[in-house]
Amino acid sequence: MASVVLSEAEKLYIVHGVQEDLRVDGRGCEDYRCAEVETDVVSNTSGSARVKLGETDILVGIKAEMGTPKLEKPDEGYLEFFVDCSSNSPELEGRGGEELGTDIANTLYRVFSCENTVDLKSLCINPKEHCWVLYVDVLLLECGGNIFDAISIAVKAALFNTRIPKVRVLEDEEGTKEIELSDDPYDCIRLNVDEVPCIVTLSKIGYRHVVDATLQEEACSLASLLISVTSKGAITSMKKVGKGSLDPESIFEMMETGQRVGKSLHIALQKILDEEETLGTSRPKVGFLG
Repeated sequence: MASVVLSEAEKLYIVHGVQEDLRVDGRGCEDYRCAEVETDVVSNTSGSARVKLGETDILVGIKAEMGTPKLEKPDEGYLEFFVDCSSNSPELEGRGGEELGTDIANTLYRVFSCENTVDLKSLCINPKEHCWVLYVDVLLLECGGNIFDAISIAVKAALFNTRIPKVRVLEDEEGTKEIELSDDPYDCIRLNVDEVPCIVTLSKIGYRHVVDATLQEEACSLASLLISVTSKGAITSMKKVGKGSLDPESIFEMMETGQRVGKSLHIALQKILDEEETLGTSRPKVGFLG
């Protein structure tokens, strides 16, 4: 993961500030930086979103393609994740970027492996034969700290924006089945994203923990807890990162903070998505190249 090198004096300044609930940029320990969210930013995709969280910049594109259901789940579609770390950070060039990309993809698979995050049965066209496969492409454009949270926000926004063509299964007298796609762009399936979790990363700094850590704050943290939280505050998965250890009391406090902050994060994101939806095609678009 991208990192910065701080002097001992800089680290002490950051750590002492966090203990007083005052961070270098003026935020409290449970405050996120200003986030910009825009959907429908990439053409030729079924859904897309771009999220800027501080200096972190994420682009997600989703393509729905027809495939064959997995043997163990013949009446469901499924998601595939691909992550490209094209950040300007030197640490993410070559092998460093590949390892981070793999780690992010594995984390997303873990988050979405929980039951009911996405209604996969609605992606089934014909059991055992045809289903929709959602290819979720994540592009890390700029790394400014807290990339897992930003990516989870972008993935949820892109899933909300996804439109999947409606299909009909036609069967002739000989039992041969044909798939007919609707050519009406408005005749489509929308995904219910109510249960899609967002990741809240809590970084332990000194005796306290912060959400949405900057690169400088990440350099002062030896251990973090990644918690995926639903809009109702339910924790669906947890993962510890970093070389340091976390005592049980700290983990419990971080879980409580993650649930509380996660619920607020979902409310704020849904408000933005609903407002964009209300504006329809009349809304001004910045777009990927904006």
